[in-house]
Amino acid sequence: MRSPVGRSTVAERLDRVAATVLGQPLPLGITAWDGSTVIRPSPGCQGGAAVGEAPVIVVRDRRALRRMLWDRGELGLADAYICGEVDVVGDLGAALAALRPSGRSADRPPLRQWPMLLADGARLGAFGRRPEPPAEAASLTGKRHERARDRAAIAHHYDAGNEFYRLLLDDTMAYSCGYYPDGAGALADAQQAKLDLICRKLGLTAGSSLLDVGCGWGSLLLHAAQRFGVRATGLTLSRAQYEFVRDRITAAGLDETVKVVLADYRDLDSSLAADGSTKFDAVAAIEMGEHVGDREYPQFARLLHDQLRPAGTVLVQQMSRGADAPGGGRFIQTYIAPDMHMKPLAVTVGHLTGAGLEIRDVQALREHYPPTIDAWRANLEQRWDRAVQLAGEQFARIWRLYLAGSALAFADGRMGVDQIVAARPDRQPLDRAVVPAGRRTR
Repeated sequence: MRSPVGRSTVAERLDRVAATVLGQPLPLGITAWDGSTVIRPSPGCQGGAAVGEAPVIVVRDRRALRRMLWDRGELGLADAYICGEVDVVGDLGAALAALRPSGRSADRPPLRQWPMLLADGARLGAFGRRPEPPAEAASLTGKRHERARDRAAIAHHYDAGNEFYRLLLDDTMAYSCGYYPDGAGALADAQQAKLDLICRKLGLTAGSSLLDVGCGWGSLLLHAAQRFGVRATGLTLSRAQYEFVRDRITAAGLDETVKVVLADYRDLDSSLAADGSTKFDAVAAIEMGEHVGDREYPQFARLLHDQLRPAGTVLVQQMSRGADAPGGGRFIQTYIAPDMHMKPLAVTVGHLTGAGLEIRDVQALREHYPPTIDAWRANLEQRWDRAVQLAGEQFARIWRLYLAGSALAFADGRMGVDQIVAARPDRQPLDRAVVPAGRRTR
């Protein structure tokens, strides 16, 4: 099919521009707004073998080109996807894997190629005003990690609606990496296994007291109370989560043994004192430390230490990342978790020991996150119409892109997640802090 813009079809021009900018051929097919198409075989197919087709990028609107021209990084392409100006036919995760920047040139195209780029860009309508960004972008004010800004950042991510998260998660409402000790299984089983693993590592028994800092939708609180007979207190900064957990506690008949507090972690001492709570046998922070700033983390680690009784145990499950892009990149910082900060595992361990805690065990769970996220992705796709009805199509597309990209980041090793067990030293031997023999890896 030939396009009126010249000898080449629109898709062929798009393909040529992409190859020039990337420094190598685009590994995906392209379908343009005029219906013209460039098809490519899936990566790894050999000449005589049965050939499958690689995912196809569908460019529905010229504004997508303008977004990518104004922002050559990940955010321009992400904004175009969120707005529906770009779509993917085929597996989105496979498309992102093919487009990841490893091995591609970050340099500008050589000068000799600029006349062709400018001519193609003009014919394709790439030049023009910067399009308006999607409305779902976070808008925070004030100094990073001040209380009011932290509250707004948490609300942006967690107050999107309990019903939306019900669509995404399993019945435990656990929003963190599951645990697949046998290498496979259902999401609900993996989350139950993870909660059991945490409770065993913490040495919980009937009558133990547990504090869950950043308790989410209450999965650990209820599991520990119902399966291990503990007295549990949860802390959250999200009002939507607080109301959900409070109702969940009442529905389970656990008002006498489980409670939830709506407060900033920095106000934990005063909040618990007003609530009549004392020091705890065990403290958990499950993927909450990512919302604590780099400079603020030593204070957070001291708080975990100070809430423990001597010889008490703390478990921190936390995502890790190298020094590059500790916030996860501009897309995540803009649309998903503003002000998030992930640090290398060694830095987190250093903060915990600096607070006076003794490290007892570290278990890497990175390989368990891709199947967890894939299960969330499957839930989203199966319930797509309801997700759009609840939150709007752009919001649903943000999450579709976020989940596909996150699974890839863990699979590639660009992000990790670890369970760190530590204890508050006492004069007596720390027998109760030793990790149970039942801890399994694969």
